[in-house]
This record gives sequence, C-alpha cells and structure tokens, in this order.
Amino acid sequence: MICNLKHVDRMGHLLLGAAIAALSAAPALAQTVQAPVGEEAEADEDIVVSGYRRSLKKAIEMKRDTIGFSDSIIATDIADFPEQNLSEALQRVPGVTIERERGLGTRVNVRGLPSEFTFVSINKLATASGSGGRDVEFDIFASELIQSVTVQKSPVAADEEGGIAGSVLIRTARRFDNAGLRVVGSADGAYNSISEKIDPNFSFLASNTFGDFGVLVSVAKQQRTNRTDSNSGINFRPIARWTDRTGTVYRNQAIAVLQRDAGITFTNADKNKIVFLDKVGDRVYQNDQDRLGLSGSVQYKPSDNFNIAFDAFLGSYDTTEDEYDAAGYAASSNSTLETIHDFDATTLADSGIVVLRDVSYTNTQHEFLSKEYINETDYRQFGSEMNWSTGNWKINALGGYSGAKKTLDTSNLKHVAYAPSRTRYTENGGETIPSANPRTIDMYNAPNAYLFEAYETFREQIKDDKYAAQIDLSYNFETSLLKRFNFGGRYTNKSNEREYGEEKIQGPTRGSSAYVNVRKLGDSPLENVTDITGGKSYQARDLGWAQVSNAYARDFFRPDGFVTPFSDANYYKVQEETIAGYAMVDLEFTVAVPVFVNFGGRYLRTSIHSEGFQQVQNPNGSIGLTPAPVSSDGRYEKFLPSVNAHAELTDSLFLRAAASQTLIRPALTDLAYKRIASIGNFRYTDGNPGLEPTLADQWEVGVEKYLPRGGILAASYFWKKIKGVVQSQLTGVVPGVTVYNANGSVNGVYDFDVYQPVNAEGSYKVSGVEVNAVIPFGMFADWADGFGINANATFLDSSLTGGSDLGIDTSPIGLADKTYNATVFFDKGPLSLRVSYNRKGAYVERIERNMYPVYRDAYGQFDVAASYQVTRNFRVELQGINVGNAKTTGYTMDPSFPTTYEASGSRISLGVRGQF
Repeated sequence: MICNLKHVDRMGHLLLGAAIAALSAAPALAQTVQAPVGEEAEADEDIVVSGYRRSLKKAIEMKRDTIGFSDSIIATDIADFPEQNLSEALQRVPGVTIERERGLGTRVNVRGLPSEFTFVSINKLATASGSGGRDVEFDIFASELIQSVTVQKSPVAADEEGGIAGSVLIRTARRFDNAGLRVVGSADGAYNSISEKIDPNFSFLASNTFGDFGVLVSVAKQQRTNRTDSNSGINFRPIARWTDRTGTVYRNQAIAVLQRDAGITFTNADKNKIVFLDKVGDRVYQNDQDRLGLSGSVQYKPSDNFNIAFDAFLGSYDTTEDEYDAAGYAASSNSTLETIHDFDATTLADSGIVVLRDVSYTNTQHEFLSKEYINETDYRQFGSEMNWSTGNWKINALGGYSGAKKTLDTSNLKHVAYAPSRTRYTENGGETIPSANPRTIDMYNAPNAYLFEAYETFREQIKDDKYAAQIDLSYNFETSLLKRFNFGGRYTNKSNEREYGEEKIQGPTRGSSAYVNVRKLGDSPLENVTDITGGKSYQARDLGWAQVSNAYARDFFRPDGFVTPFSDANYYKVQEETIAGYAMVDLEFTVAVPVFVNFGGRYLRTSIHSEGFQQVQNPNGSIGLTPAPVSSDGRYEKFLPSVNAHAELTDSLFLRAAASQTLIRPALTDLAYKRIASIGNFRYTDGNPGLEPTLADQWEVGVEKYLPRGGILAASYFWKKIKGVVQSQLTGVVPGVTVYNANGSVNGVYDFDVYQPVNAEGSYKVSGVEVNAVIPFGMFADWADGFGINANATFLDSSLTGGSDLGIDTSPIGLADKTYNATVFFDKGPLSLRVSYNRKGAYVERIERNMYPVYRDAYGQFDVAASYQVTRNFRVELQGINVGNAKTTGYTMDPSFPTTYEASGSRISLGVRGQF
C-alpha cells in the first residue's frame, strides 16, 4: 500500500515541476476569455458573491496573505458548516483527514500523523477537551459557533509550539466582524436512516454595537441519535493458544486435528503462523448525544488603533451509548480444535501464515453483553485580547483559561455459555453457528444456557485545565528591506488529573456472589435488540436476537445509591509549566520579483511535576500501594528556529518555501509518575516525567496560482524528519526486593527490572505532496458563472514501518497514503447546491497481538447540501451526510479475511434560517 520513499520524493519533484509549468501557462489560458491580470482584479471587485463562494473566496484571501503554508475554512454566517461537528468540516481542508467512530468524525489527523501530533487552539488559547491526552476530541464542539478555522502547516516563531503535524487555529465570532445590528437563527430536524428518529437542532446569534462597544452572543443546541450495526471483532489468534500448553489434552488434540484435517505436521516454529478466528461478534450501538454550546464576546473599539475583546466559550457534551453484543470466543481456555472444515495456506504464503477459515471447536465461550457508556463533558474558556497601535509600534496582549471536566460511567452486564460451536468467515465478516456436536447450541436463541458472570462497573474522571498569558510587540520600519521586528513571550500552565475505578457486582448486595453461575440470562426480561434501540432490523446481516436492556440492568443490578469507587492505583496528576520567548524579523526586497521573508527563533523552558501512587507487595502476598502519591520532576529547554518565505512571480503566481524545527510534547499518560508492579515477572513499569518532546525537522516548497473570481491552483511538497519518538525500554534495576508468597512467607529477594517510556534513538521520515484546486467555471464562460469545483488530494509516504513481531512489512499505524476531497457546487442568486466526496485510503488500524496488521479499508462518503433563499431574510436548507450509505470495513492482512463491517446509515436534515 505504501510506496517507496525515494519514489515519492521523485514523484513530489515531478508533480511540483508539472504544477509550476501548468500554473505558469494558466494566465495565457485565462487571457483567452478574460481581461489582462491587472484588469482582472478590477473587474473581479464588481462581482458580488455570497454564501459558499464567498466563504471560499475569503479563505483563499487568507491563504494568499499568510507568509507560510496554511489553509482555512470560513463560516460567513452562523451554522454555515454543513457537518455533524467541527472535525467533519475540517476534512475538506487539504492534508486533513479525520478519525470516525461509528459514523461520526471525532479526531483530526494532519498529514497522516497521529491526532496527538496536532496542536489546537481557540482564540489563541490552547484547547482543553477532557480527552486525557494531548489530542482534542472535536466532536464536543458545535461547529455553528465557529467563525473560521485555519490549519497552519508551517509555524513562525510567535506561534505556540506543540504541533509536529500542524496547528488547528479556531476563532469564534466577534462583534466588529460585521457591522450593524445582526440577528441570525436556524432550526432543523435531522433524520437517521437506521434509527429512524428525527433530532432537533437550533442555533441563534445576535450582535449589535453601542457606540464604541460591541456585544455578540450565540447559542447552539444539537441532539443526535445514531445507530450503528456491526459484525466485527474478528481477529487472528495463533494456534499457540493451545500448543503452548504443554502436556494437556488441548495441545494434543489441536496438533492431531491439524494433521488429520489440514495435513499440517505441527512444529514449534508454526505456533504463531497458524491462525484461527478468535472472536466473532454482532453488535448494535445506539448513540444519543446532547450538545449545548454558548459563546459571547464584548468588544471595545474606540478607534482603528485600539480594541480590546473579552470572549467566553462554554458548552456541554453529554452522550449515552448502548451496546448490545452477542459474540463467540473460539479461544476459550477449555476449548480446542474439533474439526477443520476449510483452511487457506496460499493467500498469506509470503508471510508463511495458514488461516483456518472454518472450524468447529470443542467448547466455545459464548457471551451476551449489555454495555452502557455515559459520558458527560463540560468545557469552558474565558479570554481577553488587546490590540493597540501607536506610531510604528503595535502591541498585542492576551490571557485566558481553558478547562474541561469529563466523567465516564460505564457498565457491562455479562452472561456466558460454554458449548461446542462452529465459527467461519463470511463475505463481510464472520459467524458462529451450531456444529455437528450434539452438545452444540444456537447461541442467539438459548437464553437458559447463559449463566450470569458479573455486572461490571467502571468510572473515570478527567480534569483538564490550561492557563496562558502572552505579550507580543512589533515595530514597523519604513525601509525597503527591513519591514518589521517582532518579539514577545508567553507563559502557560497546564494540569491534567485522572481518577479511575471499577467494581464487579455479583449479587443483590455489595460483596455477594449469589447470582454467579445461578442466575440465567432468561431470568431477566428479554427484548429483541432492535426493539430496545428502535429503528430498522439489524443491518449488518440477516439476524435478530434478544437481550437485557441497559435500563433494566442499571435498575436491577445496582444497589441503591451505588457509585463506583475510585482506586488510588489508577490516580495520576501531571502539571506542566512553560515559559517561552521569541523574536522574528520580516524582510521585503526585490530580486527580479518581490520576495517576502520571515525568520526567527523561539526559546522555551518547560518544567514538569507528576505524581501517582506506587504499587508494592504486602507481606501477605497481596498488592498494595504507597500511603501517599510519589512525585517526580522533569525539565527541558529547546530552541526552535523557523523561516518562511514567498516570492510573487507575477501578480497571481506565488512561490512559497518554509523550514523549521517543531515539537510535540510527550503523552500525559507517559509523564504520569505511577508504578505498576508485576511480581511474577520481577518487573516495575513506571511513568517518566523526565521525557523530552518528540522533535521534527521539516521543510516545504510549493507554488500557487490565484485565478479570477476567487479561484486557486496550488501544489506543495513537504518533508519531515521525526526524532525522539517515545518507546518503552529497560531503564534500571531495583535491587533487593523481597517477594512474599500468598501465605506470608518469604519467596525470596530479587532484583526488579524497571521499564519506562523513553525517547528512542533514531528517526523516521514522512514526506508527501498536496494539490489543491478551486476553479470557478465562470472564469471560462459567463454562462457558467456560479458553477465550480473545490478539490484537493494528499499523497504520503513514511520510512517507518509498523511494529509486527513477525516481521510483516506494514505502514505506520494510522497513516493513509492517499486522501481525496472534492466538492462540485452551484452558488448563484437564491440557489446553492453542493455535492461533496471525501475519501481516506486504507491504513493500519492496529497490530493485533503485536504480530498481525489489521487494516481499516479505504472509506469514501458522499455529502450533499442545498439551500434556497426564499426571501431576503429566510432561507430553506437541505443537507445529507453519507447519502450513499457507505459502510465501514476492515481486514487482517488481506481483504479475504474481513474484520469489520459497520453500517451507520445516512443522515438527512431539513431546516430554515432567518437573518435580520
């Protein structure tokens, strides 16, 4: 799937060369139907556009005025992003892909790198989302409250550090963005094709000026009901599951059946190369979301030389997801092979792997799971920004706070039945059916065969707080070479605190196990799974089954007043303080053509304080904890240089270049100083507050041709060398640790190895090509005015390979080597129409058991949007998400071994917008 790095390097240079040649020739083509370049600009000013074309034009103007590489999306009015949330709006930006979870965009990937490699800010303040890590969960943000989003791919010294992939800069609306009294409101109903429910959505914005003061308030309220049906979870499991169990009946029978039915004489070298289907499951997910967002701004602007703004951005994001899961685990501890009906020794022969495609097992573990996930996230941000120009000086100052609190309450009602069954691959996934063994069961219709095991509960709470203050000063020179000198400093203080706990309920009261292996699945009221969730019949395949509803499980199994207790073993807190200073210079000169250069450097010093409990062994052999959290500190200093430049080859043809060093800070879970003890393995696993950031040296070169009527053709080639990637390694030894037996006697005194995350030696490279085209067809003929296309594509490569212990060549986890976006639009007069297609290429989702790469298939989705301006003040809108009803699919190593088949349906909304 991933081509050779040298090949992509050559491809990048060839594409750039071809793009430069094509763009250089573009003026001649344009002049056959348009006036000369100087007159084009003048004529273009008389063309009044609105709606989608206006958004595109403003975004292109922002790109043109930026010294480095960036792309933007603009919401000219409230609710102009026709997406389910902000991440889905960002997928239209060149180089940006998104991660989807059951039909909904969640996290953002820039240039194929992991989501935690992207820095996110709102109104110049680093964003808290409660994710517990560096990445931001974009699904919590209502896109209706956002004025613009810029994806900045080449930093300048004044930019806050933290994004190797790039920075997503979000800006909410302010009063002086538009003149006069303004009131905008929208309402719509959205229908999901599987859940068959209609969800209401509302948004409202009002702003006005009172002399030198301006006030803006906006609110967005959204509900979303979505159902996803999934035949998934089918994994490779090595035959070592049984053959490693020396001297047991399970090992001997597995070896005998391999010889009898497949003609395979087993040797120990085969134990990870002969695989079977570990788990086959059918699931229904019902996701209900309730999102509320509020924003406000008060702005004081007595003159063009001074203004100060106070912003607030508040919201809540509450979700309840019910999962109903029926699955068969062929690899249960007391099972083994019974009959091999079909096997494949050819498809993966290059890797030496034999796949047992269709097998009967002696004692499959069948499970019925009713799971409930309740997530409550509250976020808030308060900030102030001042801009003051006096003489040649310009002063910008800002400060603020961003915080989020996330609570997850999860439960899992588990019933288990052991019986012989047959598991095999199907066209889209897998299935477990009755076998020829007389003790077999129909796993979907045997409620009295399933015995209660546990009602498992989990609770997690994350507090994420960020404070920041910055002062920036610039002096404008009235010279032909030196144009501006910028310098300033920034202070940030971040903290992240996590608490977690779990408890099993196995009887009518805490501590009781009266239900275990006594209470049956059929003792609880059962309903067809799609009757519980509502909507259409199960969409993944022709199947139906009955389960216990989560509403009943919560009411029956939880004692009154029950709250899952937090455990000190899972507690950590990380505090991070950074002081940064920077300076940069803007130059402007002419070398045959005008050239603009920005260069500078950023120095930062980061201090880390982390604390967590340490696991120890008690004298009675049990695992205990230190009486109080143990803390540790870390510190690092870095200097990050950067240079950005562009040359105006003509009034409409730009050549850009950029080079810099940037970083991404370690994951908070790696910095968390807590210790996990593995007594049997004589090992401690610690966090490491002394970690340094992962660094990237990067450069990019590109060419841009600005077309009449708000169009652009652009291409760029980028290269990154990433070093200091965090990996777990042996870092030391704790000598003389006393190990106790369960009866309290001393087992012995041993040296314990200490493993910690460290910055690994070496580096890897990521390179790629981005192409982007916004073409208004009116530039070719007047009759085509209003029609156009907005398209982009990104091609990536990396020298890093996935970590398969079997040495199977894979691409890096999460890296899709090809992504495409295209929108064909008509936008003129009262009518606006858009058809968009977004496609992300196949990528490695995970390395199963550190051995077998599991791929997510290439995924493409069609979205549509249409609106009609009925009167000057009212517009009717129709939007469709995934109108082609695309399915999410995946496979292990080869598409003939499917792992995932998910149907999330399409979403159609109809609404009205009023503006006064």
